[in-house]
Amino acid sequence: MPLSVVILAAGQGKRMKSDLPKVLQPLAKRPLLAHVLDTARALGPDAVHIVYGHGGEQVRAAFPDPALGWALQAEQLGTGHALMQAMPAIPDEHRVLVLYGDVPLLGATTLIDLLARTAADSLALLSVVLDDPSGYGRVLRDNAGTVFRIVEHKDANRKEQAVREANTGVMAASASALRRWLGRLSNDNAQREYYLTDVVTLAVKDGVKVEAVAAPSPNEVLGVNDRLQLATLESEYRRRRAAALLADGVTLADPLRIDVRGEVECGRDVQLDVNVVLEGRVVLGDRVVVGPGCVLKDATVAADSVLHAYSVLDGAVVGQRCVVGPYARLRPGARLGDGAHVGNFVELKNATLGTGSKANHLTYLGDAEIGSGVNVGAGTITCNYDGVNKWPTTIGDGAFIGSGTMLVAPVTIGPGATIGAGSTITKPAPANALTLERSRQQVVPGWKRPAKATVEERAAQVLSGRPPDGDLK
Repeated sequence: MPLSVVILAAGQGKRMKSDLPKVLQPLAKRPLLAHVLDTARALGPDAVHIVYGHGGEQVRAAFPDPALGWALQAEQLGTGHALMQAMPAIPDEHRVLVLYGDVPLLGATTLIDLLARTAADSLALLSVVLDDPSGYGRVLRDNAGTVFRIVEHKDANRKEQAVREANTGVMAASASALRRWLGRLSNDNAQREYYLTDVVTLAVKDGVKVEAVAAPSPNEVLGVNDRLQLATLESEYRRRRAAALLADGVTLADPLRIDVRGEVECGRDVQLDVNVVLEGRVVLGDRVVVGPGCVLKDATVAADSVLHAYSVLDGAVVGQRCVVGPYARLRPGARLGDGAHVGNFVELKNATLGTGSKANHLTYLGDAEIGSGVNVGAGTITCNYDGVNKWPTTIGDGAFIGSGTMLVAPVTIGPGATIGAGSTITKPAPANALTLERSRQQVVPGWKRPAKATVEERAAQVLSGRPPDGDLK
């Protein structure tokens, strides 16, 4: 049966106290709704529809995928009313799965199991057993264990509130049946809303079997209504990703102090120290060691390389047996050849450092092509930007760049060239030769450094009517 997924994402989230719509609040630096969409797409549906409302244009702009269907809930009249807005776009022969834009940790495996329980003539819903189900609708069963009703917490009596099996709101049924039940919903309740959960009662009245499938873990169906709940989800997400890395054989110095915010591929015997952050797509080869506080975003690090503490890699590619940091920054377009070294407070941007080349201290290399076996001295800067354009610097194999050198691009340093320390190079430096540029050093005999006036001298100047010279010693 064809599958349409409907994600209800119209809520305002007043308790977040934010100008950002609730479904755009970040979890692992991605919107909550993005996580739900990932799960929905993993099911291979024929269509995905999003019901939006508060901050609607902001939500739509965040997800420009033309394959998504959008339905506006202009008035917040309940979950049943929200689903009604999407139904006109769904054919009767489809099966409908209802998800929520603020429930981001629900796994595809759980939903596949739920869908497997959904026959053409049945209604399946996802429940969860909670120690404290306060605020959740309760799943009510008869003496035979058959689901006959869901009651919202505010409408439940004391006996019903004691039930620990709660409704998650996630459900699946045929589109034709849902359309029939939605048309019969009433808002005769404490909230004056059209509850989607009331379709359970209507299904029972129609003699349709209602199948409640319990979620494997309460953490999987956690929703977000305030900052505390968002922080709780962040902790759970972090725990899950750390557990996955450990299961893949990665060594974590402390599983509670690592943030994985993207797709990570690790080789064998990878070691990650505390407070490492991995974003986007990160690939780490065999035996890579990442020191504490490092941040890697869309980065590739080949086998046997070491990243020392507090280094930042963003869009960088690091070869085998490289040493990076501490406190190095590799920006987009940075590439290190095998065996290259980048040391403390060195920054590369759109620059290649060739095989075995080194830039170990206090250096900026931007828009540069640097060959193999090059030594770049401390304090070297490629002056690549003239305020409008970026200009290239090329350094040949085996060159030696002395400390404190300014390479004013566009400029070429030949293979084997040596640049004297403290030079400002504006013209090509020939291969295998020493090039240096320095102003003449001067000594001025008898020169004395200006001295500040003593208290006595300053007082004498004041008494004489002359302005005082300088500050007191």
